[in-house]
Amino acid sequence: MYRRHFIRFALAGLPLGVFAAGKPPVVLVLGDSLSAEYGLARGTGWVALLEKKFQSEKISAKVVNASISGDTTSGGRSRLPALLKTHQPSVVVIELGSNDALRGLPLSMTEDNLTALARAAQEAGAKVMLVGMQMPPNYGADYGNRFSALFEKVAKARKTALVPFMLKDVADQPDALKFFQADRIHPTAEAHPIILANLWPTLRTLLK
Repeated sequence: MYRRHFIRFALAGLPLGVFAAGKPPVVLVLGDSLSAEYGLARGTGWVALLEKKFQSEKISAKVVNASISGDTTSGGRSRLPALLKTHQPSVVVIELGSNDALRGLPLSMTEDNLTALARAAQEAGAKVMLVGMQMPPNYGADYGNRFSALFEKVAKARKTALVPFMLKDVADQPDALKFFQADRIHPTAEAHPIILANLWPTLRTLLK
């Protein structure tokens, strides 16, 4: 029986992955240093903790961490097509934008790139989760508000899932410095379980 179906699918020119029952979904994380374990021991960042979460909850899913420290939305946009083709993800987590702001890049460019990233992932058949960020107060209230609003704007336009602030309960705490490395930019290992807790409910829903 299996052999007959195998031959039928092959003759029809369909990818054999379509017929592969039980193939675990792939979660592709496209991020920057906040997801690339910058300054951390390997296995302590939130993406590594996500893999352990899948195992503990007996969720059959594969995590591909395509995050690069220092990456911008433009860099992610150039890298995503090949990643989609190679990994064929079911969910794409887009955690980019902070380096755009730190470099003073135009907000309109960041918005355009985030929109293009979400569109490309959706057109490849993946669900999308945007991970929002906020800028430190020294960037000014107006700039900070416009930057954080970008993520909600793109999420609404592309109908994607959204986590408004990746560092909720980390950067907004009275004693927030205890959660950051000496550079005051990158979270410590102690902060990453909190980050995962912020992202998990939305990501879990997308995997259902």
